Amino acid sequence: MKKAALIFVLFFCINQVSAQNNIEKLLISGVNDAKTFAKSYITPGAESLMYSMNSGWYKTAKVHKPLGFDISLVASGHFVNNADQSFDLNVSDYENIRFEDGSQSKQVATVFGENTPSVSVISRVEENGLNQDIEILLPNGVSSKGVDVLPTAFLQAEVGLFKSTEIKVRYFPKTNIEEVESEMIGFGIQHEITSWLPLGRVLPVDISGLVAYNQLDTQFDFSGDVALRGENQRLELDAETWLFELIASTKLPIINFYGGLGYISGNSDLDLKGTYIIEANIFNQERVLTDPFTVNNDISGLRATVGAKLKLGFFGLNADYTFQEYETISVGIHFGFR
Repeated sequence: MKKAALIFVLFFCINQVSAQNNIEKLLISGVNDAKTFAKSYITPGAESLMYSMNSGWYKTAKVHKPLGFDISLVASGHFVNNADQSFDLNVSDYENIRFEDGSQSKQVATVFGENTPSVSVISRVEENGLNQDIEILLPNGVSSKGVDVLPTAFLQAEVGLFKSTEIKVRYFPKTNIEEVESEMIGFGIQHEITSWLPLGRVLPVDISGLVAYNQLDTQFDFSGDVALRGENQRLELDAETWLFELIASTKLPIINFYGGLGYISGNSDLDLKGTYIIEANIFNQERVLTDPFTVNNDISGLRATVGAKLKLGFFGLNADYTFQEYETISVGIHFGFR
């Protein structure tokens, strides 16, 4: 499978990744083995994607007045940690694979890592009582292409609706680049709590609450670019997340500081779709697999954000850092009227 480590990595850096993968070739060992490997291989990428999708939702606790608005271009990045780059492949967790040197387990690359040197497994295929051993080269990840930061960007708009409340919409336009079709949309509502407090005007900070939802749909069509024959071969990724956050920010005229404490939850499904023809040299027999498996990932946890905002008339700049299971940095440029 060329041109990608996996579909969510393509969403982040489609122009940076061009890796040869053999995920689908592991189907030779059986659906269970392929799914077990895929789960370990992609989990760091799927989870970091869901955490990164929730960056940049706010830059102040102060909401817009009715019909006040701003439009932002937000970019964020997740720094790949060493712990995310490999996992322990133990052959006891698999039905039909082993290491040629007899090792019980080895550290092998995740979607973020690189196998140096290359790592192969031996798959034993049984047909009509006869065994055949097939060597499968395990895939590398984005580190093999020198990628240490996984970036993403999107447009975001905020509009004041009524007293102390604004809505937010963010969008990553539907694109189709090198057989990858991606689209992300998100909605949020932020309410300023201090506007209802008797002493809200004299407090040194504004306080508000935020609820936000993100959804990502991506499809990678790799028909004709895989090790196994078949039709309509593709990966489909669906991910959605919820964010609940309490926000505070200062009330200074030009430079302000903000922070938040929140809770995030989400889930993703990565589906291997299409038909895959498994060939065995013994008696030239074939097996056809259709839509072989789905890999599900769930996240939940607390997070904390700290940031700063610079106001330059109608324009502004902001940057923040979020402490969570997969830490992210976010920067934005925005234009609007409060």
